[in-house]
Amino acid sequence: MLLLIAALPVFAACQRISLSFDAQQDFSGYKTFVIASGQLNSKSPSLNNEIVQKQVGEDIRRSLTQKGLTEVQGQPDLNVRWSLGSGRHVEEEAYPAGWNGTRVVRRRYTEGTLILDLRDAKRRVLVFRAIAVVDDSDPLRIKDRLDDMVRKAAEKYPPKK
Repeated sequence: MLLLIAALPVFAACQRISLSFDAQQDFSGYKTFVIASGQLNSKSPSLNNEIVQKQVGEDIRRSLTQKGLTEVQGQPDLNVRWSLGSGRHVEEEAYPAGWNGTRVVRRRYTEGTLILDLRDAKRRVLVFRAIAVVDDSDPLRIKDRLDDMVRKAAEKYPPKK
């Protein structure tokens, strides 16, 4: 039981990044971007508001600019689209509890998912997608980790082939 209790903070701080990209694409030709759209899909008021939408947009701008891309108003090389959602989950695990019993432990958590899409503006095709997923027991803490989610998703650009 002590092992389970000691492992809970590790579960509460899980973050995963997955990546998809067009392996045939030469990413060195992309120099400019525009944030075409951003969408919030969360029932949590701490994540579904204009302040969070603005924060994610600013984080994306900063991260892509640090990668050497320039935001433009006119014709960009890349259209950036993003989506942030969250959902509550319950996970159950059964453990032996003595000679003739089993103890079921329920862990409630919120999963926050940020999808960052970069689309070739001329060909109108998706060339890069990063998905950052954070599990936390409290949706308010997901909001506090948005900067980190965006940074870790954007640092995968350009992808290593």
